[in-house]
Amino acid sequence: MDNKNNSDTMNQWYKNAVSTAAVGALFSFVILVLLLANYVRSSIVEVRQEQELVNLKAEVVNKPGDKELLDKIRQRDLKYRQNIIHRMKFNHVGSHLLLASVVIMLVGFKIAGSIRKKMPSPEPGSDNLKEQIRNAIFSRWSITSALTILVLGTILLANRTGIETGNVTFPSDEEISRNWPRFRGPGGLGISAYTNIPEGWNGKTDENIRWKSNVHLPGRNSPVVWNDKVFLAGGDPNAFGVFCYDANSGSLLWTGDVTNIFAKSKEEPFEVFEDTGYSAPTVTTDGQRVYAIFVSGIVACFDFSGNKVWEKDLGIPESSYSYASSLSMFQNMLLIQYDQGSKDDIKSKMIFLDGATSRVIREIPRPVPNSWTTPIVAKINDSYQLITAADPWVIAYNPASGKELWRVDCLGTDVAPSPVYGAGLVFAIKPYSKLIAIKPDGHGDVTKSHIAWTKNTNAPDICSPLCDGKYVYTLTNDGYLSCFQISDGEQVYEQDVGDYFQASPSLVGNKIYMLSENGVMFIAQTGPEYKELAKCELGEKCAASPAFMDGKIYIRSEKNLYCIEKKN
Repeated sequence: MDNKNNSDTMNQWYKNAVSTAAVGALFSFVILVLLLANYVRSSIVEVRQEQELVNLKAEVVNKPGDKELLDKIRQRDLKYRQNIIHRMKFNHVGSHLLLASVVIMLVGFKIAGSIRKKMPSPEPGSDNLKEQIRNAIFSRWSITSALTILVLGTILLANRTGIETGNVTFPSDEEISRNWPRFRGPGGLGISAYTNIPEGWNGKTDENIRWKSNVHLPGRNSPVVWNDKVFLAGGDPNAFGVFCYDANSGSLLWTGDVTNIFAKSKEEPFEVFEDTGYSAPTVTTDGQRVYAIFVSGIVACFDFSGNKVWEKDLGIPESSYSYASSLSMFQNMLLIQYDQGSKDDIKSKMIFLDGATSRVIREIPRPVPNSWTTPIVAKINDSYQLITAADPWVIAYNPASGKELWRVDCLGTDVAPSPVYGAGLVFAIKPYSKLIAIKPDGHGDVTKSHIAWTKNTNAPDICSPLCDGKYVYTLTNDGYLSCFQISDGEQVYEQDVGDYFQASPSLVGNKIYMLSENGVMFIAQTGPEYKELAKCELGEKCAASPAFMDGKIYIRSEKNLYCIEKKN
């Protein structure tokens, strides 16, 4: 009797364990279906919403001052981000429930298997034998199904995009467009989102100068602005630093000290190229942290309160004119174009760092020598492209995966002007000789098939080009502004502006702003005829490109940072 009772008890526990495992398997299956449905829906809905935003933002170029259009963009962007956040939360909770249900299922099967081994053998002729055979078959089927669900769930969760992982956050395109987060502003295009920009000032009389603040370390990098904060970097043989100013008052809020390996070195002093200096690269920000890189290869990250988050030494780059490539961002990743040495050295690489931790996400070798260009991230059709320029290649990568998309052999030595994207084309400059327009929809080496046109011209060796959607403009160091038709590359005019330039030109509505080395801002109209509209003197030497915000311009001179705003 005791043996029978013990057998019945174990049999009941066995059935309970199998039932629990079956419930876990069913629950896992339901959750997986919901996750897959959410993924498919996000692929359709979010792509459609994203395309609507792209189309609306494309209209901003033609209607830069349309407040109704900007409000519409903000509303669409808010809805888009709310949907993304909702799906993030759904996937976050769903993944944990899937994991819990799979664990319950496996534990149930494990217990059932252990009990089955301990159960007494049935007596001859017993009907329990058939039942145990059926249970064994069911267990094997359930375990196989559970493992399949587990594998599919793991694959699904592993392939979610960066915006849906953990607590990773990054600014929306709309937030980026409202600020000036990198060299030449949003997208690296040199285009202001605002048209209410001052057209007259004088540094000697303080006319329309809202404030002027001293910059404590020299540097040729440009100001970066995020809401009420302005960021700069500076360096000399003894110190490297990052500076944060109040955008409204000009007060220095904090200084972030960065390790300067040269200051402590007992070896022969490190020599930098005079026109580049110790701090040529412009910083970048993701709205939470600010990132800076210096001539020594030291990269540093600070939060908006001035606390150092991390510091990383990439090693001193081999660069004939000293390292000068500015930083870029894509979502939560810091992008560093680390070109150095010669073509044969194979030392150049594209580095992707996690912005919050400095973890190296990936490094991609680049078949180029040292260069001084800054990469851009462009939204092209329904996807992003990371576009780089260096001798001899213009190379585009998928910024999310690092995969190379296409390349064009069209550049020459000592490339400094950065590429830009506009009107469906990528524009790159071969210093002193060529302007090249490239169709960015190819795959592999598209040198023979995707160059839309090439124009032999007096091309700049420092300043990056500017595109207004109909024309592309180039500005040489010795002051020649050239205008080309985007449709066929035909040169419309070449005008001697009458000064020398290192800062790249910028677009404000239908006006071109050009800041000379002598601190004079030349303002000219866009279009097929050159017409000077204004000339504003700051009274100090300038090498950095200005930053444009709502009603304000921020200009870095040799020794000061200026905020220019029209006085009522």
